[in-house]
Amino acid sequence: MPKLLKRIVFILLGLVIIGFAGMYFMKQNTKKHSPEEIVTHTAKDATFTVFYNRPYKKDREIFGKLVPYNQVWRTGANEATTFTTDKDIFVDGTTLKAGTYTLWTIPNQKSWKVIFNSQEYGWGVNMDGTSKRDPAFDALIVEVPTQPLLNIIEQFSIYFENANEFTILYLAWDRTAVAVPIKV
Repeated sequence: MPKLLKRIVFILLGLVIIGFAGMYFMKQNTKKHSPEEIVTHTAKDATFTVFYNRPYKKDREIFGKLVPYNQVWRTGANEATTFTTDKDIFVDGTTLKAGTYTLWTIPNQKSWKVIFNSQEYGWGVNMDGTSKRDPAFDALIVEVPTQPLLNIIEQFSIYFENANEFTILYLAWDRTAVAVPIKV
């Protein structure tokens, strides 16, 4: 192989290695600001698991500003949020089959659309910040009212609570929460 070709291959290989190292460093660094969380909840004989990244408020205006109204949000930071159920369930009265879904939302002042999408999207957004979600794979969309909170939730939180025959999936941040009713 000619010397020039060897040099070009060596330079290209070095650039690829530097690129991967840079992406790894960037991903690890962003996790410090929005750490990963896995929430698992069991209700009756069903288990729900949510994987998401938890950004902080940091004195920012969240809904309507950082997270714009009427636009798809990956519902957290970094990777797309996932919701897994090991049993078929009813979400706000509609059947959702057992499986893993990416969880997307469209926040508005008075209500949010909560979207369970059957595809996985890794990072969740394109380089320009737009959502990678393909609506053709939406398995279920429910609209739930917002609930104003008296206290500020500094770090975005997803959690479950049991309420009579239902499990409630809560999404809460800043002074806003939404509750998604689930029945096994």
